[in-house]
Amino acid sequence: MKSQDEINFERITEAINYIHSNFKLQPSLDNIAEKVNLSPFHFQKLFSDWAGTTPKKFLQYISISYAKKLLKEDQVSLFETALETGLSGTGRLHDLFVNIEGMTPGEYKNGGSNLDINYNFANTPFGKIIVASTSKGICHLAFFDDENLALQNIKNKFPLANYTEFITDEQQNATAIFNNDWSNLNQIKLHLKGTEFQLKVWETLLKIPMGKLTTYGNMAKQIQNPNASRAVGTAIGDNPVAFLIPCHRIIQSSGALGGYHWGSNRKTAMLGWEAANCEALV
Repeated sequence: MKSQDEINFERITEAINYIHSNFKLQPSLDNIAEKVNLSPFHFQKLFSDWAGTTPKKFLQYISISYAKKLLKEDQVSLFETALETGLSGTGRLHDLFVNIEGMTPGEYKNGGSNLDINYNFANTPFGKIIVASTSKGICHLAFFDDENLALQNIKNKFPLANYTEFITDEQQNATAIFNNDWSNLNQIKLHLKGTEFQLKVWETLLKIPMGKLTTYGNMAKQIQNPNASRAVGTAIGDNPVAFLIPCHRIIQSSGALGGYHWGSNRKTAMLGWEAANCEALV
């Protein structure tokens, strides 16, 4: 006899396959719930617990992935893209892109052609970084070993943006966090592009005090999605702004430090440096 977990897993698998196969029809919550023989209420809760997002959001992610392919690879018009994706018009396509990608479909199609990005290289106690900003705030900060590759990683996101190597006040504010004097730091504005789930995870990371640690499981609980530890881990791994968004303060529930996008040795050094500096302030 199958356990309840096995039954639930099969239902979620069936629901995901159904959404993948029928996203162009934009099925409603009721349609999908009926397919797996659950009430809409119970299906919504079950799906959110297992997938780390709601059925509606999952449908949006599938839809926007297809729309992005049409816009970028097939060079289809916005109106044709909307209809091909199962949306009623360009208005719904616009809302989908703004909510999920943080940009309009036209901006995505143009590859950031109207976006001005200033970037700069700097030294920190943990190695060299590249920091980039727009008029809205810091959009990228990463440690690197190869300067050319570091810049190319940004350009891959917005291949048609205008790039200038220039130090802005916003960048100086960001790199000042690596100084020992944290009593005189200015507010740092961020310009982030991510899904609603990613933004929620990154916002929660910002609430972890310097010198403190938490786990993936605790993060999932804080965003009120206790079974989404794996999805939380993926969102943390996609963090575009190193150190400022402190994904290095996340450890495994066993107490092991776990991996880090920019190297486990760097993570260990960061945590030790923060702990030492916090003790010095006491």
